[in-house]
Amino acid sequence: MWHTCPGHFWRRYLTVSALSCCLLIGNSRWHWAFKKTDKWEYLHTTPDPKRIESLEMPIVAWAAVGPLPKNIYLNPAKRLTTKDIPLKELPPWLGIDRALAGWKAFKKAKSIGTNSSGLLVADAGTILSLTRISANGEFAGGQLIAGLRLQLSAMANGAKNLQNPGTSSFPPDQFPIATAEAMQRGSLQALIGTLIEATHETNMPLWLCGGDAPILIEELKKRNAQVRHYPNLVLEGMVEIQQQIKQDQDL
Repeated sequence: MWHTCPGHFWRRYLTVSALSCCLLIGNSRWHWAFKKTDKWEYLHTTPDPKRIESLEMPIVAWAAVGPLPKNIYLNPAKRLTTKDIPLKELPPWLGIDRALAGWKAFKKAKSIGTNSSGLLVADAGTILSLTRISANGEFAGGQLIAGLRLQLSAMANGAKNLQNPGTSSFPPDQFPIATAEAMQRGSLQALIGTLIEATHETNMPLWLCGGDAPILIEELKKRNAQVRHYPNLVLEGMVEIQQQIKQDQDL
């Protein structure tokens, strides 16, 4: 899961030790990529517009799938949209996070020669998005399902006698006795079942990213499912697209 970084960990990125950054505004978290001297590092934080004001380095690229903060200036010229993502057959209405994850996963798969059958990219966040990419790098549809926290929240809000048990731990028993654990197990099984059925239906390898990926990958391994875990797939895609745009502008 994404964890809010402690204050001291965040503060060290506000100094000259970071040269620039990229920002993805998500539904429930903000996702940052910080350029160091020779590499990029990644952080996932709660939404906080004050962090933008306190930055001491430029935001060289940003994108949003969640609500934009009010009274904060983000340079519109630096905003990435689906028009910037070189996936074939990419519809303009697709979420930029799905487009970035799908494109970067395809590039990685192609570089290691595992794209011959296409691939499925699961981004396990507030919404678990499942995106199918063809062997030729085409967007080929997908599925959306409420993520773990959203499922639990929906049950708690929609039923009189249910309370949200949270996601700090999950029961090992497939059929728990306690109501709270039954909610957790049922929500988890819904996601695992979706992913496993999708891989069986398409015969495509599964690539996994997002905040709930560590929970899902453990369950998938128990079922001998083949999965590649790249926790920062979306941000990696954002960094590479930004670099390509800069190179084109410098020509």
